[in-house]
Order: sequence, then C-alpha cells, then structure tokens
Amino acid sequence: MERKRVIIGLLGTTLDIGRGPNRWERWRPTVSLFQHEDFAVDRLDLLFPRQATTLANLIVEDVKQVSPETSAKIHLVDPRDPWDFEEVYSVLHDFASTYPFDTEREEYFLHITTGTHVAQICLFLLAETRAFPAKLIQSSPKFRTGDPAGEYRIIDLDLSKYDTIAARFRKQFTDNIEGLKSGIATRNPSFNRLIENLEHVAANSVDPIMLTGPTGAGKSQLARRIYELKKQRRQVEGAFVEVNCATLRGDGAMSTLFGHKKGAFTGATADRAGLLRSADGGVLFLDEIGELGLDEQAMMLRAIEEKRFLPIGSDREASSQFQLIAGTNRDLPSQVALGAFRDDLLARINLWMFQLPALRERREDIEPNLEFELEQFTKRTNRTVRFSAEARAAFLRFATAADAVWSGNFRDLTASVTRMATLCPAGRITEDDVAAEIARLQNAWRGGATLRAQAADRCVEVLGEAKAAELDRFDRVQLNDVIEVCSRVRSVSEAGRELFAASRQRKNSVNDADRLRKYLARFGLNWEAVRDAHR
Repeated sequence: MERKRVIIGLLGTTLDIGRGPNRWERWRPTVSLFQHEDFAVDRLDLLFPRQATTLANLIVEDVKQVSPETSAKIHLVDPRDPWDFEEVYSVLHDFASTYPFDTEREEYFLHITTGTHVAQICLFLLAETRAFPAKLIQSSPKFRTGDPAGEYRIIDLDLSKYDTIAARFRKQFTDNIEGLKSGIATRNPSFNRLIENLEHVAANSVDPIMLTGPTGAGKSQLARRIYELKKQRRQVEGAFVEVNCATLRGDGAMSTLFGHKKGAFTGATADRAGLLRSADGGVLFLDEIGELGLDEQAMMLRAIEEKRFLPIGSDREASSQFQLIAGTNRDLPSQVALGAFRDDLLARINLWMFQLPALRERREDIEPNLEFELEQFTKRTNRTVRFSAEARAAFLRFATAADAVWSGNFRDLTASVTRMATLCPAGRITEDDVAAEIARLQNAWRGGATLRAQAADRCVEVLGEAKAAELDRFDRVQLNDVIEVCSRVRSVSEAGRELFAASRQRKNSVNDADRLRKYLARFGLNWEAVRDAHR
C-alpha cells in the first residue's frame, strides 16, 4: 500500500504573504510545494503564530485551490519569543509529542524553508532525533524562469544510506585512535578499549581527565596526544603546558603555578604570569598531581571550578580558560584517607579516570612498540638501524617472557632499544648485541629488586605492605632512610638536624623540624606515627 504524503511546515509570515490576483505570479514557499505535478501531497499541517491567523487561513485556501486533493489544517504554535532557542524548541517539541504520527500509512516531510533561523535549526534537530519522523524538504525560487512553483529538494537524514559519509566518520575515528596511540598498532584488547573510550571523552568533554598508572606507562605522551587531537578538532587554541608537580617545592610552587607580582617576596624582581595563565585556551597537564601541597591543592580546585585564581602578592584575580589533564602514580583515595590529598579536589578531577597498564601487562604490545622505538631512534639520529631476524626473535622471546620485569615500563624499553641501536655495528643489531642487552637489563632489575628489598622493612612497618608497594624505587629508598633516622632519635628537631646537616650549613636560619614534617606529610605520615611505630 502506497503511503500518503504529509507536509508539516511553519507559516512564512514574510515570504508567504500575497494578496490579490498577482499573488499567483510570485513564488511563495508554502504554496509552491503544491504546484508541482510530480509531487502530489495528501495533507498539509501548517504551524502558525497567533498574529498571523488571517494569513494562515489564506494560505490554506490557496493550497486547496492549486491542489484540490490536498486537505489542509492550521495549528497554533506561538512561542513568546521566536528568537529564544529554548522557547522555540520546547514549543515545537511539544507539538511533535502530541502529533498522531502513523509512519506505516503516512510519509512525512518537514518544510524548513520558512520561519526564523532559530525555528529552522530546531526543526532540523527534532528531525535528526526522530521527534519528527520525517524527511526534510526545502523549497526555493527557480531563478531566471519566473515560475512561481520554484523548485524543491528532499533531504533524508538517515546517514546509514550514505556509505561514503559513514566511511568518512569511521576513518576520522580510526585516525583519532591512531593518533592517541602514536600510530602504534597495539594488540592488547584492554588497552585498545581504553583508548577508544578516551577518544570519545577527549572529543566531547571539557572536564578534567585523570591518567593513572605506574611511572613510565606513557601518561605524559598520552596527555600530549590528547592535546593534539583537541587542537586538530579546533577545540583548543592555546598551548600545551606540562609541569611535574613533584618538582614543585615550598614557596616556589605557588609562584610557578599561579604567578606572582613584583615584590611579592624576596627575589620576586619582576611579575610572573604562572603556568595556569600560560595554558589559557589550551591544556594544562599536571603530572604527579598527588605531590601538590594542600595549599596548592585548594587554589587549584578553585582555578578548575571557577577558572579564576589569585597570583601571589596581587589583590586582583587572574583568569585562565584551560582544560586540565592530571597524571598520578599514587593511590589518591588512600592519600585522601591519610589527609594528604583533598577529597573535594579528587572528586572534581576524577570524573574521567583512565588507568594505564604496566608494560608487563601488555606483553603482546612489545613487538609493535619495538618497531616504533626503532623509528624514533632513526628520527632522532638520522641513522637507520634494523634487527637481524635471529636477533629480533631472541629479544622478543626475552621481552615477552613471564619473568621479564620491565620495572621502568616503556622507559626501560626505550632505553634498551636506544642502547642496542647505538652500539650495534653497521646499523644491524645482532644476536650478540641482544645478549649483551639482556644481561644489562637482568642486572639492573636484580639490583632494583635488592634495593627495594633493603628499603622494604621500614616502609612496610610504618605504611603497611600495600601502600609501601605503591612507592617508586627512589622514594622508597629515601623514605626508608628517613624512618631509620627517626626511629633512633628522641625528637623531631634532632631528626631534622641529622637529616639536613649538609644543607643547613648553607642557610642563615633553618627550621629542620618543619622541613621533616612536610616531607613526611607527602606520604601521609607524621612524626608521631613514625616514632610510635618503633616503640
């Protein structure tokens, strides 16, 4: 059974106007749709505002005159402000919600030539979401002919019918994924799903993104790829600004992040903009955000939420419209429980959290990353290096074995390839080169295991085994020594004097006890907890 054709359209309060016999000589968009012999229409539902009631009735009579087989009906749709997007959308949506659509018996066409630009956009959106299950139809005058019927075009929003358009969307998505992976054909299913989800978030969200995972897992590189994707899509215009929060200490942390005014403190000989203002319109990557002090965390929370902050020594607020990407290898919820990280800041940056796996959890990705590292070496040195087939197989057997530690993750892999490529003769990595490199890695991993074992006892006693295992090797060794000193002295001042004996000689006034307390606070510890653990 052939379906009936129905046109739903807005009255053109300017273009549809026409009185007297000469109105048939000019193009009127609504009436023109019914003047085409090749496009018979069974019904017109004409939407009109109250002040145009007379014109709406005239158009209905004219439609019946040029197309007697068409039934026509007018519907009052009268937004208070025809230029208010929300108001117009609501009124049209309400009409669509109560309209008795019968798609099995009727085929609908939504006329988008008439009405304000706001109304036309709203009709398009309502058709796209299928609130109006209709094709779009647009009429226009036929220039240089004087034909009052003009011409019409039908637009079907069903993109599944347009394979080439769909293919372009798929290719763009694939290109974005490749960009986030630096063009590496990764094979790990979990990592690939993570990157696909991240692509959607990076493309559609301006909220903070948090990247977690062990040191060397690739957080910094991925943050830069996110920025490049957003830059390519014209979602950001500013710079990519990266800072490792572990390098920010004392008064300089506030100044580095938020800037200062000249004379704000000793040594402030000129104004400083600060990194937040440098990231205005772009992306700010705070790597190791868990290392920020509590005062810096409080100011950062306000800067994220309000995009405003107060530079040191200034009585005027500064502003910066940046998107935040945060990186950490710490368990921030545990840091919150210890009082070392603000729970409100964690809640604000934890909307989109992506956990990057360690390299040993992605052993199937070592092979494609091996080729990528060789390509990067060539770009850096302008020297092409390749594995022999036997050497490549030998290295991959070792690298993907269950006992390969890869404690430094991709940093270990990058360093390993760099060493082999640099030392190999005639641009060819041989089995002997691979054997020497395997020995180096094994020795390094054994040494690291020994250091971790030596540093484990004191850290485990104070932090517990789970939290001690989260520490980087350097932090663990250093903290173990600090705990050792604290365990055998009588006061925090005495411990501070011993720990900072060298540096205190270069200062006129010192507060070693305060320095020690701040150091312990980085790990959620205090003097009393460390002291009591050894009694």
